[in-house]
Parts: sequence; structure tokens; C-alpha cells
Amino acid sequence: MPTTAELIDRLRRHYDDGCFACGRDNPLGLRMDEFTFEDGVVSATFTPRPNFRGVHGILHGGVAATALDEILVWAGILNEKVMSVTGTMDMRFRKPVHIDDVITVRARLDERSGRRLKASGELVVDDEVKVQASGLYLVSADLVEQGIF
Repeated sequence: MPTTAELIDRLRRHYDDGCFACGRDNPLGLRMDEFTFEDGVVSATFTPRPNFRGVHGILHGGVAATALDEILVWAGILNEKVMSVTGTMDMRFRKPVHIDDVITVRARLDERSGRRLKASGELVVDDEVKVQASGLYLVSADLVEQGIF
């Protein structure tokens, strides 16, 4: 049985590691990494760069949304071995995130009904939840059937 790190690496290679959010080969992207998967919860970290800011050294809300959207998709990947696309995503911004913060995003799969996945997650800095998200995701590919997992 492959480890979580091996599964993540296999998927990244399959999709050429160019994803804007998690791709290691995308020089403009977030470069989310250090993935873990435990008890159904997937997490990853990233450190924003100065060009990810909104105003006054605060992380742009769109960057926070991108990171959360990505980790919610990974909840489906690692829990159900499926690729999915965003149907809807709701967010709640609780506190500002500073551009020099090391950010952890984490998510869990809350429910699956056929091709529909419901997931929720949060963006965390120093164990404090800064942004929350939940969404409906639609399965677009079975990664086992495709031979990726």
C-alpha cells in the first residue's frame, strides 16, 4: 500500500506538477506542500510571497480562497480516490492573514452522495482559525479507474 506522500507525488506527476495551488513546478503558484493525511483530515502548508498581498501586508482574499478550494479537493482525492471540480464554495473570513504568516490549510470530507462531495476546511495560522470554507464538489474522475491510485 503506497504512503500518502507516494500517492500525492504520483498524482502530481500525472498532472505534470504544474497546478497553481499545489504544483511544485509552477513558479507563480502557491506551492502548497508538506501534505499530511490522518483520520480523514488532509492538511498542507504554504508561505505567501509578497505578491500575494491585498492591502497593508494582508493576504489577498482570493489567495485564501484558492488555497481552501485546493485543500477541499484534496479531501476528496485522499478520502475517496476521486478528482472533483468545485460546484459551490462558501467562505467565512474571521481574521486577517498576514503575508509573512506560515499558513496551514486543512479539510475533511463531510459527505458523499453519488458524484456529490461535501467538504469543509479552514485556513490556520499558529493554531488559530482565520478563514473557514465549505463546499459542494462534483466528481470528475475516478483515480483508481484511471490507474493513478
